[in-house]
Amino acid sequence: MHTIEEYQKLIQSAIEKEIIQRKPRELYDPIIYTLAIGGKRLRPMLTMLTCDIFDGDIQQAIYPALGLETFHNFTLLHDDIMDNAPIRRGLPTVYKKWDSNTAILSGDTMMVMAYDFILASPKDLLFDIFTVFNRVGREVCEGQQYDLNFETNNNVTLDEYLKMIHLKTAVLLGGSMQVGALIARTSEKNVQLIYDLGESVGMAFQLQDDLLDVFGDEEVFGKKNGGDIRTNKKTFLYIKALELGSPEQQKELKQLFNIQEENDNKVKRVLEIFQELNIEAETHHLMDCYYDRAMKTLEKINLDKVKKSILIKLADSLMNRNN
Repeated sequence: MHTIEEYQKLIQSAIEKEIIQRKPRELYDPIIYTLAIGGKRLRPMLTMLTCDIFDGDIQQAIYPALGLETFHNFTLLHDDIMDNAPIRRGLPTVYKKWDSNTAILSGDTMMVMAYDFILASPKDLLFDIFTVFNRVGREVCEGQQYDLNFETNNNVTLDEYLKMIHLKTAVLLGGSMQVGALIARTSEKNVQLIYDLGESVGMAFQLQDDLLDVFGDEEVFGKKNGGDIRTNKKTFLYIKALELGSPEQQKELKQLFNIQEENDNKVKRVLEIFQELNIEAETHHLMDCYYDRAMKTLEKINLDKVKKSILIKLADSLMNRNN
């Protein structure tokens, strides 16, 4: 088994080989910038780790993993424009550093590049890998549309929210692991189970993201604290607070989430209501439910205890991260 750092180095080497020298610079510099601030390379790391876990050749997983990473970052370029988000991972977003037209065009190019990288998969697996890639890509876009719909829907239910984050976040984590399992040529049962595991971990991952946005350390998290509150996003925290709150708290929350302008007092008051209703603990409870589901799935996967322990450690690290 390789280390996380080794997977990250392999992806970085592929990025440098395939993208750094491309021209015109006006098109590719924003792409290089985006991939350079790509965080922990979670999705490609999951692809390569899963391939490794099932005794596959991780050299065959590098380009499919890079395709998934490029696709993920493409969606972020466009998401930031739609969300009017000025900061990502502590740095200006592409449309802020350049402009919206540049972000759109560079994002479109990244989508094409993602397909090119996926095409470098083992030839006998191309159909299966493209099937996963296209399904996941479509579902991520469906999730983003639901997220946009919520901006004008004041009655978002918990089930609707969970469906949205399932599509927008969880399916890509699950799909990244599924691609790695396909490249390793493990059994169909293992391929489906590792997808299910990644999907459950992905749900907990997004809930942790919601928590960090409100309760995280701004310098560590890399985003302005309370960003979801400032932009009136209906996250799990907000929906759960409406469910548990008194009529007075419900009314106040709805009024606060109708404020459009930047308002630090709004963030402070919403946070106070969340604390009054113990929303942080409620979120951790649901995260634990998804974690338990992931562990039950892991029990069914045909792997030895050592390799299962690696997956458990990974799930734990994603559950308890601070950025």
